Amino acid sequence: MLVVSSCPLYNQIVGIGSMKIKERFYTIYNNLPLNVRDEVVLVIENEPVTWKVARLEADGDTKLAHIILEKLAALGII
Repeated sequence: MLVVSSCPLYNQIVGIGSMKIKERFYTIYNNLPLNVRDEVVLVIENEPVTWKVARLEADGDTKLAHIILEKLAALGII
């Protein structure tokens, strides 16, 4: 069984590491052109996720936000 706190992505999300994933997300998001924010960045469970949806989820610190941020980090987008 994997202890969650030993997971590198979890540690980045909760703030252990050089820069939190959430901070990197906001840095990238804030530098996107406005029209790009409406584009799909991920598909989760056959549902498209735009940059704007990802930001709303991150703002709410939801479970889906953690999934989105992990996937964006794993893909090297953030």
